[in-house]
Amino acid sequence: MEFFAWGLLTAPTLVVLHETFPKHTFLMNGLIQGVKGLLSFLSAPLIGALSDVWGRKSFLLLTVFFTCAPIPLMKISPWWYFAVISVSGVFAVTFSVVFAYVADITQEHERSMAYGLVSATFAASLVTSPAIGAYLGRAYGDSLVVVLATAIALLDICFILVAVPESLPEKMRPASWGAPISWEQADPFASLKKVGQDSIVLLICITVFLSYLPEAGQYSSFFLYLRQIMGFSSESVAAFIAVLGILSIVAQTVVLSLLMRSIGNKNTILLGLGFQILQLAWYGFGSEPWMMWAAGAVAAMSSITFPAVSALVSRTADADQQGVVQGMITGIRGLCNGLGPALYGFIFYIFHVELNELPMPESSSGGNVVAQYHLQQNSIIPGPPFLFGACSVLLALLVALFIPEHTNLTVRSSNWKKHCGSHGHPHSPQAPGEAKEPLLQDTNV
Repeated sequence: MEFFAWGLLTAPTLVVLHETFPKHTFLMNGLIQGVKGLLSFLSAPLIGALSDVWGRKSFLLLTVFFTCAPIPLMKISPWWYFAVISVSGVFAVTFSVVFAYVADITQEHERSMAYGLVSATFAASLVTSPAIGAYLGRAYGDSLVVVLATAIALLDICFILVAVPESLPEKMRPASWGAPISWEQADPFASLKKVGQDSIVLLICITVFLSYLPEAGQYSSFFLYLRQIMGFSSESVAAFIAVLGILSIVAQTVVLSLLMRSIGNKNTILLGLGFQILQLAWYGFGSEPWMMWAAGAVAAMSSITFPAVSALVSRTADADQQGVVQGMITGIRGLCNGLGPALYGFIFYIFHVELNELPMPESSSGGNVVAQYHLQQNSIIPGPPFLFGACSVLLALLVALFIPEHTNLTVRSSNWKKHCGSHGHPHSPQAPGEAKEPLLQDTNV
């Protein structure tokens, strides 16, 4: 429900963003999303540590409430809307709390399927909600879309209060709210500090950083780019998201499993990075709407990269190293969620990719006018950040070539066992050799 509510606002948000920041739209969008991403990266381990002590339900309520708090402000005050979005990054870690909740209520052999169901609901909300929001906005106005999104967010909060039980057993929680937590566990840089302790781990983390940095930046600005520069209508953007979501689901399930069996894990990663380079280069040089649609199909294939990386880590890491290695990768991704949007916004700003006084197109027929105006400003490279991203992923591909296919990953650090031990809460029984890093764990999904 939370992501469905935000998905409804995809088209209205792009319009409000351009109206609020007409001169530096991409730069301000990058800064807003960058601040939100960095705050999420910094706060996620702390919220995870607190939820280990005080229970999941209260923090699920907290994260959903503050993540959805900016929604009604869109029509009340756009400036406050974007300010609160930035600050809400402190609590924008609902997915992490949900994953910790799932870990509480499932057996270890059931978790991959459970995580898959959670991820599928996220994808399903993006497939349907932007199209619904665009249609309602066109037919009845954006105000109705904001009211509907607010109502769904309130329904989500009521659902958690009434229907969602606490997953953390009573015996694992302290008697009072004053119980101490491990501040080492709450350190967002704890997992990153161990990156250089093994050469294979280092190669994988560099690959993830170089490939996910442009992906995070692209996700924050690409739909705005389609709307403002390529002349897509609200309905076209919603349709693009839906088609891309469906193709990504197919790629990450059917295609990924076929590739893993036929060409192996490492080659699947290399193939995914190759598709990502092609996709970003196509976005960067594309000047017509059909080019964006074609590149979107390639983007769906590039989505196989990170699941393949997670599978490689899961297969090659020792059983007692799964938590720390997956935690490093998740920490790298969290850092990219903050750096990527800001970097993309800054590159757009450097290359003067802006729309100043040109009216927003409301139908696809206006696309040629927008594209011609944009190409007059910058005829050689329509989308500079996407080409930068292509170069970054090319470096990731070169690094990935040196990753062995079947070498065990071992994090050679005498401090790691001590670090693991310090994470365990006195009220939390922990299996031998199992790393307790609640919000710094990833899955093979």
